[in-house]
Amino acid sequence: MRNKLILLLMLFGLVAPATAQLSIGIGLPNVSIGINLQTYPQLVRVPGYPVYYAPQLRSNYFFYDGMYWIYQDDRWYASAWYNGPWGIVAPDVVPVYVLRVPVRYYRRPPEYFRGWQPDAPPRWGQHWGNEWEQRRSGWDRWDRRSVPAPAPLPTYQRKYSGDRYPHLEQQQELQGRNYRYQPQDPVVREHYDARRAQSAQPPQKGRENTQRPPASQAPPQMRGPAVQQQSEQPQQRAAPPQQRTPETHRAETGAQGKGAPQESGRGHGSDQKKDDEKADDHGRDRK
Repeated sequence: MRNKLILLLMLFGLVAPATAQLSIGIGLPNVSIGINLQTYPQLVRVPGYPVYYAPQLRSNYFFYDGMYWIYQDDRWYASAWYNGPWGIVAPDVVPVYVLRVPVRYYRRPPEYFRGWQPDAPPRWGQHWGNEWEQRRSGWDRWDRRSVPAPAPLPTYQRKYSGDRYPHLEQQQELQGRNYRYQPQDPVVREHYDARRAQSAQPPQKGRENTQRPPASQAPPQMRGPAVQQQSEQPQQRAAPPQQRTPETHRAETGAQGKGAPQESGRGHGSDQKKDDEKADDHGRDRK
């Protein structure tokens, strides 16, 4: 029985065993299904159900318990953001209130919906077989007076459209800050917890790495002052010759200017004295 269940999960939901370990029945959000919404869609509540649908989209597009749900090409997909990325959901774990949405709210119903009552849920047991019907026994029977309240719409996502639509890592961070709703469905809650646990560590490490300057930038910052000091040292060594040259020049020129007159004066005085002595001798001889 267990092997049959695993086989059905892989055939209908295409959920790999590794993915099933991370999130029971809801695959990781890594699938593109060809739906590209440029803006946040208009969502209207299905009367009497805790589910919203998108009347203006040509798609089977719903919102339930904090997540968006799409039924396309005989597969269910889910995402925490209105434009994906999407994760494949196995038929055995699609929330019952999503399965109970009447046929008339499927904006693009498949061919096998024809002839089914528009105000009744699709005949999933007929489509997916008796074994599925047994595993999901009672999915189409409920007390309509005890329907839970719908989850609040994550309208904060309206600010993120077109080129501003965030990547998966940014989606998880934005949702954690802006959307405090806790899912009620066990499968959705398990999916939420798995995503939080998986994305808790890598973003923190990435932020730490971005705060650290690259190692290649450190050496230029350290070499800058050294280069300036080296360029200043030749200027400091060259300064003394520039300071001594004018002083030496003035000292030399001053010495030459003062020395010449003193020597010529002393020579002229000695000659004058000799002439005077000769004149005195000449006068004595004459007497």
